[in-house]
Amino acid sequence: MTKEDINKQPFVTRTKALIDELKAVCASYGLGNDGNEFKIISQIFLYKFLNDKFAYEIKQLKPELANNDHWEAELANMKDSDYNMLQFQLGEATAFLKPHHLIGYLFERQNEPDFAKLVDDTLIDIAVLNNDLFAVKTEDGQKIQLFDRLTEYVSSKRDGFAVALLNKLVIFNFENIMGEGFDFFSTIFEYLIKDYNSDAGGKYAEYYTPHAVSKIIANILVPEPTSNVTIYDPSAGSGTLLMNLAHAIGADKCTVYSQDISQKSSNLLRLNLVLNNLVHSIENVIQGNTMTDPYHKKDNKLRQFDYIVSNPPFKLDFSDDVDTLNKKENKTRFFAGIPNVPKKAKDKMAIYTLFLQHIIHSMRAGTGKAAIVVPTGFITAQSGVDKKIRQKIVDGKMLAGVVSMPSNIFATTGTNVSIVFMDAANKEDVVLIDASNLGTTVKEGKNQKTELIDVEEDQIIDTFTKKEAKDDFSVVVSYEEIKAKNYSLSAGQYFEVKIEYIDITAEEFASKMDSFESNLETLFTESRDLENEIQDNLKSLRYE
Repeated sequence: MTKEDINKQPFVTRTKALIDELKAVCASYGLGNDGNEFKIISQIFLYKFLNDKFAYEIKQLKPELANNDHWEAELANMKDSDYNMLQFQLGEATAFLKPHHLIGYLFERQNEPDFAKLVDDTLIDIAVLNNDLFAVKTEDGQKIQLFDRLTEYVSSKRDGFAVALLNKLVIFNFENIMGEGFDFFSTIFEYLIKDYNSDAGGKYAEYYTPHAVSKIIANILVPEPTSNVTIYDPSAGSGTLLMNLAHAIGADKCTVYSQDISQKSSNLLRLNLVLNNLVHSIENVIQGNTMTDPYHKKDNKLRQFDYIVSNPPFKLDFSDDVDTLNKKENKTRFFAGIPNVPKKAKDKMAIYTLFLQHIIHSMRAGTGKAAIVVPTGFITAQSGVDKKIRQKIVDGKMLAGVVSMPSNIFATTGTNVSIVFMDAANKEDVVLIDASNLGTTVKEGKNQKTELIDVEEDQIIDTFTKKEAKDDFSVVVSYEEIKAKNYSLSAGQYFEVKIEYIDITAEEFASKMDSFESNLETLFTESRDLENEIQDNLKSLRYE
């Protein structure tokens, strides 16, 4: 099913309408474009999803409840001991809710005094009860629980705000779509966060990685079935790359690890994991600075992963961290050095090179694979940290290839980007692809964006996977050829310049020469006439 087909599905349409109505409630209570709006929208949506998933699982365990309009009351009448046993029978990815946690219970009490306090108390109670499974951790071990006291974000009329939110949640339920797959929920997630996934106010950019980039990375990294593997993103954002990779491998065949300095991104990633049945990996979601305090370690060394994906921030001010990054314990990890801090524009510090070096040290030795989005300038830079990193990748024979993407593949930046694919096991040739001429330009708000159609995405994936050389599109080169080209990873520098020869007869040659001589004589005559005309004009000039 294509993305367009998914968007036309009735339930997707209704889910998007629910999200829009929740945003409208926030706007009517003065929270439109407020910094706390995304917390309310994402958390109340998550509460709705967890409620309906619990209902779905319970009805799987007790089919007699499936057609009972008063199933919540039936649950409430169970003995405490029997009810608590349900916790051990539910799926591992299902939050355990008490009868008084359910939306139906709250809906029946919306006219009671202090209803907002009841809603907030309920959310906090759910968060505490499920903290072990659903809490995101910080780099110093603190746990960020599922929910905040949401109604406290409005300054007045809290009860009315809580009632308005609850009344939107009961319009329909998600029970009928619990069996749907990744594409379905990724579409909903993308729509849910579209107004909140910007770089505004954050130290890290939190751009949503385009679908085409995510698909190409996932399909190239995982051409064959695999299982029981670890996947990692040191700048995870909302987790688009991780979710696509996990989908390509299989949610039950991989464990996700991540770290990101942004609490907002970590919370969005948790929601993404819940929607995509990867709850077992939430304990590995870490909020913190990957460069100064990498969290994921084993035996006091950086943990190594089977697959790594990353779309790191390209340029940001990390000048305050330079002393820490230069410490002795980081010398091996940042082998190529720390990028310079521009004196007049500290926010232009090329920190993506730090992520690249960190990723090289986080790949599983001998078998690890990685894909990193970089500015295209990285693949040809003739000096500095960039070139040292390329030398390390090429000399160490850990490069699989590079795909240079079309301009404006990211609507939010005009920087041209390439994807560097690393494979610790690839000791053979490398494929370099110039896909800059693919795609169609469309308007997205005030920006222009280049979109790839499925055929173009598949062309890139197939060419890379099969290591095919195609005129003006791709080349297959050896590590030695790359060294001879001063470690350039640009496909264009390896394309052959072709001269086409056409056989002609002696008569045809004589005819062409006569034609050239005739044309040349005509031009010479015109030149002499023009020269005479200029001289005559000059002679006619007089001083006055």
